[in-house]
Amino acid sequence: MSTPFLRSTIQSSLLRRSIFRTSTIQQNIRQFHYTSPNMTVHNISTTEDWKAALKNNKVVLLDCFATWCGPCKAISPMLVNHSNDEQFKDVFFAKIDVDELPEVSQELGIRAMPTFMLFKDGEKAEELVGANPPALLGLLKKGVEA
Repeated sequence: MSTPFLRSTIQSSLLRRSIFRTSTIQQNIRQFHYTSPNMTVHNISTTEDWKAALKNNKVVLLDCFATWCGPCKAISPMLVNHSNDEQFKDVFFAKIDVDELPEVSQELGIRAMPTFMLFKDGEKAEELVGANPPALLGLLKKGVEA
C-alpha cells in the first residue's frame, strides 16, 4: 500500500526538479546579452609593446601581477569592470605578468603584487601597492582629471 504512494511522491519530486531546472535555464538565457565591452585590459607580453603603449596613449594604468598571486586574482575582475566604465574611456588599461617580463618589472621597481601604476604622457604619476578597490578607483579618478 505504501509503494504506490512512494512511487508517486518520487515522480512528482522529479517532475518539480525538471520544471525548476528548465525555468532557471530560461531565466539565465534571458539575462545574457551580446553587447561588447567599451574597452579591455590589454596584456602586455613584450618590452616593445609596453614602450608602444606608453608612447601611444596619454593616460596608462598598468597592473603588475603574478599568476600565483591571490590578491591579484581577486582584484582583476574589478579592474575589468573599471575598464568598461564610460568615465575611464580615455585610460589605456594594461597588465604585465612580472614573471614573464622581469626586465620591465625591474625597471619599474616592482616590490609587491599587485602594483598599479598610473602614467600620464609617458611619465609615472601615481602608484598603488596592494589590492585595495577604493584606492584603485581613486587612482583612476586621478588619471582622468585634467
